[in-house]
Amino acid sequence: MQGKNKSHKIADSLIYLTRLGWRIRPRIFFCYFLQFIALVVDKARFVLIPKFIFDEVMLLSKDAGNSEHLKNLAIFVAVAIGMTVFHNIINSIAIHVKAVDQLFIGQQLQLDISDKSISMDFEYTEDPKALDQMNRAREGIDWYSGGFTGIFDQLFNVISNLFVVAGVIAVLVVKCPWLIPVQVLAMVLSALLVNRNNKIELSFFSRLAKDNRIFNYFFWNVADPQFGKDVRLYNAANMLAVKSDVYLDGQILNTKKRIIKQVPAVFGMNLVDVLRNAFSFFYIGQRAVKGFLSVGDITLCLNSVSVAYESIKSMITGIQEMNKRCRYFSQYLDFMDYPNAKIPGTEKVKQGNHEIEFRHVSFKYPRSEEYVLKDVNIKILNGEHLSVVGLNGAGKTTFIKLLCRLYDVTEGQILVDGIDIKEYSEEEYKKLFAVLFQDFKLFAFPYRENITLEKSEYPLGDLQKQEIERILEKTGMKEDVDKMIKGLETPVFKSYERNGTELSGGQQQKTAIARALYRDAPIVILDEPTAALDPIAEFEIYRKFNELVGGKTAVYISHRLSSCRFCDHIAVFSDHTIKEYGTHDELVRKTDGLYARMFNEQAKYYQ
Repeated sequence: MQGKNKSHKIADSLIYLTRLGWRIRPRIFFCYFLQFIALVVDKARFVLIPKFIFDEVMLLSKDAGNSEHLKNLAIFVAVAIGMTVFHNIINSIAIHVKAVDQLFIGQQLQLDISDKSISMDFEYTEDPKALDQMNRAREGIDWYSGGFTGIFDQLFNVISNLFVVAGVIAVLVVKCPWLIPVQVLAMVLSALLVNRNNKIELSFFSRLAKDNRIFNYFFWNVADPQFGKDVRLYNAANMLAVKSDVYLDGQILNTKKRIIKQVPAVFGMNLVDVLRNAFSFFYIGQRAVKGFLSVGDITLCLNSVSVAYESIKSMITGIQEMNKRCRYFSQYLDFMDYPNAKIPGTEKVKQGNHEIEFRHVSFKYPRSEEYVLKDVNIKILNGEHLSVVGLNGAGKTTFIKLLCRLYDVTEGQILVDGIDIKEYSEEEYKKLFAVLFQDFKLFAFPYRENITLEKSEYPLGDLQKQEIERILEKTGMKEDVDKMIKGLETPVFKSYERNGTELSGGQQQKTAIARALYRDAPIVILDEPTAALDPIAEFEIYRKFNELVGGKTAVYISHRLSSCRFCDHIAVFSDHTIKEYGTHDELVRKTDGLYARMFNEQAKYYQ
């Protein structure tokens, strides 16, 4: 790993989201401006209009025949209704538009996480720490932060309430000046208590990431169609449900602990609020009794102190809530800045023949002290067909992962054309290989997309179609594809389409072989390519092996040693290294050798 990813601050989250929002949905900021206008109008209606209405009512009660007071009363009531309608309409429109824009922004964040997870170094896909960080990122942009609007609603509360507070304080300074320090003191105490609650919540959030990831794994696997046969035939649903319950119970227990720890702070906030209200009512009542306030002034002060308190409280809690939500969101930034596990190279791969050399290569997986491969030395010449065999766990697949530079070697070097593969540009180096791993995956897309791994927005060209059909003919899949409802355009599986085709294990494996061949890379790597094939289909693949691979360099891993006859050389892995190397005839004559023993053990079942 090149280095640790930096920890992001609140400002980083705000700046990132501001730029993203402006790029994706700039109108969302205009919605916040409209909401600000609507809020100011609504607070003005709540604070000022009741004073004028009550003053006119009192004047009208003293002089019932004065139509001017009745007219003024009607005007103020109409203004209050108009301001309410204006606020509700503008606010409703803004909230609706923001909800739509939030979906677009949230979708972009999800796409960015997906893109990062696909493009980041492969070793992170097997790193629990990286997987936990990815889970925190997914939860941080949605559930816990509320996404763009979850954070910017808090920022909006802070800014808009700052203006509201300035207005009502001007009123209180004139009418009830001693209410101001009391509200501020109450707010400071509440802020300290809210801050304590937020710290407790954040600390529990960091503990939940692993539990959430594991719980989701068990929970979703119960319903995943890929596990349908095993779950049903082995009655595994109960086992998965129990495991889900274990982690769910852990989440519930953590939540209970968090709530219990937060109870004192919640009680303290309620107590502060009660004491603040008691003093406010007492002080305003005393001023009214002494004749300093009219009935309208009483409502003005009561409403002002209420708005002042709620606005200051909203500002302080908004700042703290924004801080908390930004910290949740910063998990996304931390994931997006996750450092490279490998130092990228810049060298271009030359055209023409390629020679591969493992020179004293040793490797152990990250976070492991045991070597999977130890002092491996081998040369693979251009156009050579190499068979890699050995017992389970001997390091055969790891050998391929290192060659493809999914991991970097721990010791030694891998050279291609005499250059350390670390020096090559990753994009350039990938083009050298067409790989079929034993745990390959097909996608629920049209069949031809599973071969080409390209979008099918446009019809296939004649040459491209002919090439696909040629490869399908070689792999024995052409007849099967011709029988499909839509031929090459038939969706694979029924995940999204009712008319999708469910491929057998053998058909899937033939499709994966076709995908590797279609890539037309100079080096072909096949890891157990015939494991799911019937004996006849397997024989056909072996018989056509040279035709399939042609003059390309090929590395072939298989437990079925009869396949080794089709390769130029055989590398026998044992005890984490290459113990035997040679042709089939050479190795089978070494009666005390591992290859000979393995070959004879398999052969006796066919005699």
